[in-house]
Amino acid sequence: MRRIPALAVAVAAASLLLAGCSSNDAAGPTDSSTGAADSSACATDGSASKAVTVTGDFGAAPTTSFQGPLTVDSTERTVVSEGDGETLETGSLATIDFTIYNGTTGDKAFSTLDEGGTQLQLTVDATQYIPGIVQAVNCATVGSRVVAVIPPADAFGDTGNQSLGIGADDSMVMVADIEAIVPTRADGADQPAQDGFPTVTLDDSGAPTVSIPSTDAPAELKTEVLKKGDGPVVGDGDSVTVQYQGVIWNTGQVFDQSWGQGGPRTFQTTGVVKGFAAAMIGQTVGSQVLVIIPPDQGYGSEGNSAAGISGTDTLVFVIDILATASA
Repeated sequence: MRRIPALAVAVAAASLLLAGCSSNDAAGPTDSSTGAADSSACATDGSASKAVTVTGDFGAAPTTSFQGPLTVDSTERTVVSEGDGETLETGSLATIDFTIYNGTTGDKAFSTLDEGGTQLQLTVDATQYIPGIVQAVNCATVGSRVVAVIPPADAFGDTGNQSLGIGADDSMVMVADIEAIVPTRADGADQPAQDGFPTVTLDDSGAPTVSIPSTDAPAELKTEVLKKGDGPVVGDGDSVTVQYQGVIWNTGQVFDQSWGQGGPRTFQTTGVVKGFAAAMIGQTVGSQVLVIIPPDQGYGSEGNSAAGISGTDTLVFVIDILATASA
């Protein structure tokens, strides 16, 4: 079987899942974002997916065998073992382990369950992610293992994916373990407010509105926990799924947010501005954190003119920490 290094696994996984890239705001915790739209329908049983034999425990690397080439006109999905958790539906954000094979050769392209791999968060939305993968997991229950056969038309089209060793005419075989549905807002216990911080009010969906005090911005990084979750602790280097809103202290202007812009996003702590990372590391999943970020831990002396951020602007972020996974 074809193997790729652990670091390449993460890159390949991101490449595999994303249906395409959308334009993003000029600033935010990173320089990437995704859009939002309805997902495709749920895939159903078929002769090809039933022909794939999968053994092994849920949450552990599967042993998969089939006689290639497997060809299908549309994505087929068979439930290997059914969980008793919630059911994924359009818009659900799920934590999933994936193992992908070339449906012609049987070679393994990658697995999040290999050493060095990490679970991935996927929104059930076929405009953000490859339609065949979305169809394969949609309508499945948490705790389920499913196997799918995905045709090129529902995956990489007539280009294939050279980095994964999948050609333009190759189907993909996927084994997916549905680990959890990620909440869309922090659900931790409310904490007492601290003096000197902006105030935050939430609407019915959990989206924040930030009110900046009529004082000078502090010169150093300051963090306030608004809600304290009881989930895992975010580690340095983790991939963290969040909802967030960024505001400029001097103007009160929202310059970037996930709320109403495609929903939760996943960032690695090493891939965001220093102050945003500092606000997440050491916090627990389920927490909501407010962080005041001085310029030297944000965009520096150059600022970000496209977002209206000058080199002297202090930033305020409200961050709902929804899930974390070790890199």
